[in-house]
Amino acid sequence: MVCNYFGKCGSCTLYELDYEAQCAQKKSFIASLFESLHVNTFDFFPSPSSHYRSRSEFRIWKDDASISYAMGTMDKKGAICITSCPKVDEKINTLMPKLLKRIEANTLLREKLFAIEFLSSSEHLLVTLIYHKPIDTLWDSEAKPLEDEFGIFLIGRSRGIKRVVSQDFVEEYFCIEGKTYRYHIIEGGFSQPNRVMNQTMIQWVLSHTHDCQDLLELYCGYGNFTIPLSQKFTKVLATEISKTSIASALKNCELNDVSNISFVRLSAEELTSALKKERAFNRLQGIDLDAYTFSHVFVDPP
Repeated sequence: MVCNYFGKCGSCTLYELDYEAQCAQKKSFIASLFESLHVNTFDFFPSPSSHYRSRSEFRIWKDDASISYAMGTMDKKGAICITSCPKVDEKINTLMPKLLKRIEANTLLREKLFAIEFLSSSEHLLVTLIYHKPIDTLWDSEAKPLEDEFGIFLIGRSRGIKRVVSQDFVEEYFCIEGKTYRYHIIEGGFSQPNRVMNQTMIQWVLSHTHDCQDLLELYCGYGNFTIPLSQKFTKVLATEISKTSIASALKNCELNDVSNISFVRLSAEELTSALKKERAFNRLQGIDLDAYTFSHVFVDPP
């Protein structure tokens, strides 16, 4: 990957190493973390070296009547204006300059714009404009033509306000072990930023899952691992602390006709307390923890 902002933008810190050298450094670091557990062998899967991120966020830098995308500097003492980013999905990278030009020409859309977030999938591209001012139906009427022109979905956010022009989610399809899984990913919820590696990770976990009874998954997100794994287990208990992610996960169970998963909004510490019967939680109402025989615990840490 080549970028005009290496050494200035603080987003990439290993830019002096080529991809193979970066991988070698990361393998060494991971091996050191697991050394005390006597784990010496790891499976490694390469990622696309550019245009792999399906999520990204950029600050907006203003200079008189013009605006630019901006990132924090390497020395963390300021910001650097950028026009492109080779890490982000091709759809995002292509849209960035075109979208900025249209926003710049529109006083209402440009005024007090603070940041822009992008969320892409194999099917859609969703863009969130974040403001330091209230926005209302007038903003909707100005944003709608941008949706139509670029074939995207737009959301406007400011303090306590969320304006959804058409929809607030993207739709994703993964094909794993010959089966297609369909996902709704709602704006604001966590999702794996590397779509290719996400599918590879799910495939790897499935191939290493045997002798199954019930599954406990911690921090399940929108159910991207949970739903494929559910086919191997009798029952699944999946925890998450984000209401947005649980809403996505419940929807995704409907989309994939899965009915053996129960989702609870608990942290790992709270669930541990419940399993030890130290504390009762209203959020566990209707769920009998004693009915589960957990043969596997799965956690995908941030």
